[in-house]
Amino acid sequence: MTVNGVAVAFSVNGVAHRLEVGPGETLLRTLRERLRLTGTKDGCVEGECGACTVLVDDRPVDSCILLTAALEGRQVRTVEGLSGDGALGPLQQAFIDHGSVQCGFCTPGFLMTLTALLEENPSPSSFEVREALDGNICRCTGYRQIIEAVAAVTAESTRP
Repeated sequence: MTVNGVAVAFSVNGVAHRLEVGPGETLLRTLRERLRLTGTKDGCVEGECGACTVLVDDRPVDSCILLTAALEGRQVRTVEGLSGDGALGPLQQAFIDHGSVQCGFCTPGFLMTLTALLEENPSPSSFEVREALDGNICRCTGYRQIIEAVAAVTAESTRP
């Protein structure tokens, strides 16, 4: 129980949750500390770096600045929700195949942002990929490998 908490019902990766949350509790804290979904990273806590990006109703959001109390009836997807049956999703595998993962800290945020892009636009241009990644910062890869990974996924999805 939290002091002056509010009950909120939402789903994370298809699993329904009903929690009492405090007025200042962010989705990042809820995911990492209460639901033990630690794939979402705690970067800047200011909504600037993109490491904490998750999808809320299929739209990328910075979970470090979104209050959990605002999630009533909403659907949240985290990086843990991208794989299924113990296998990596196509974008996750492409990141590995193309060396898009260096230290890995920013990777979950990139994966979530790009998942939203690919669901909206299955064949984005490299410009559209760069534009979508505007809010995600990587200090290791330089982005080229990330764009190559997206291109590989889009090429694979257009094969007969």
